Amino acid sequence: MTYDFSGFKKKMGDVAEHLSKELSAIHTGRASSAILDGIFIESYGAHLAVQHVATIANEDARTLRIVPWEKANGKEIEKAINAANLGISVSTDDSGLRIFFPPLTTERRIAFTKIVRDKVEDARVTVKGDREKTKNDIIETERDGDMSEDEKTRALEDLQKLVDEANGEILGE
Repeated sequence: MTYDFSGFKKKMGDVAEHLSKELSAIHTGRASSAILDGIFIESYGAHLAVQHVATIANEDARTLRIVPWEKANGKEIEKAINAANLGISVSTDDSGLRIFFPPLTTERRIAFTKIVRDKVEDARVTVKGDREKTKNDIIETERDGDMSEDEKTRALEDLQKLVDEANGEILGE
């Protein structure tokens, strides 16, 4: 019997996807609508993402343009962006909002590097924890007699290959 790694593979995919979303929220001096992914407002009696109540477009390399579909949502969007404390500035005009991304300074680069390093390390710790759970499950399966010693050894080798693959994906290798 070979060990079923489908649950482990799904978890590794989820970790990589989560890390990708986390990293896309870090702005690097270049305008990206991904920074607004975690911003929600109260509209129509529901908690909605900014993308669901407005059109978002890049005006230039350091400016985003947000045009709310309902004028009343403009103030709510502005409040939500300011409350998120993303290090960007917002200005309102007749047709919507403009979000300005400040130029990247050396201090911000160092801070972003530290944030990225921490997020990558968190992802690697998650992979390590899932590896330990799966490894213990393989050992338990062999102990219960549902797997031979050779199958256990093969499964542990396959597990390590999957972990190496996941770590490579996390590190962008």
